[in-house]
Amino acid sequence: MSIQTDDFAASPLRVVSASPTSPNEEAIERALRPKLLDEYVGQAKVREQLEIFIGAAKKRSEALDHVLLFGPPGLGKTTLSHIIAHELGVNLRQTSGPVLEKPKDLAALLTNLEKNDVLFI
Repeated sequence: MSIQTDDFAASPLRVVSASPTSPNEEAIERALRPKLLDEYVGQAKVREQLEIFIGAAKKRSEALDHVLLFGPPGLGKTTLSHIIAHELGVNLRQTSGPVLEKPKDLAALLTNLEKNDVLFI
């Protein structure tokens, strides 16, 4: 059996994107995203360190120290920020760098944070 170019012409166009294309897809993605560190698969060293950091913050009843998550898209930075907030039982405030054009934009965001909130930029 061989595959010919004509075989592709007859098939429907399928768009594959890293970001959700509809509200329904976004809801499904949120439902499938792990909510606890125990559910997070991969990056064992990161998980171990976060377990220690989160446990220490909870024992001290203090906010988690600053955490820098970096890397290309798709490595789990957003998922980890959601997990951190969930594990600590606090709100997650999320924004993107380009939205923060002026210092006052960041100042407004910071002044609206509640105690121990997680800020993910």
